[in-house]
Amino acid sequence: MAQMNISVPDRLKEWIESRVADGSFASSSDYVRDLVRQDQRERQKLERLRAEIERGRASGVSDTDPFDHLEELRQRARATGRDEA
Repeated sequence: MAQMNISVPDRLKEWIESRVADGSFASSSDYVRDLVRQDQRERQKLERLRAEIERGRASGVSDTDPFDHLEELRQRARATGRDEA
């Protein structure tokens, strides 16, 4: 495994140490690895969302009235017993 040394302000160092001390992580390295993994997942979600937005934009404007679509969803919810409104 590759090693990396980083510098953080005292407040962040104390925070990291507190997360290790409370048992949330086995070490400061585990904590940082977890943060990087979370960042990777969030980045992937953001990229997928941007791709979906672009796909929606590229599909053009719908002729469907949004209120008609909403009513259709309500009817389906009632039919399946999921109407909570």
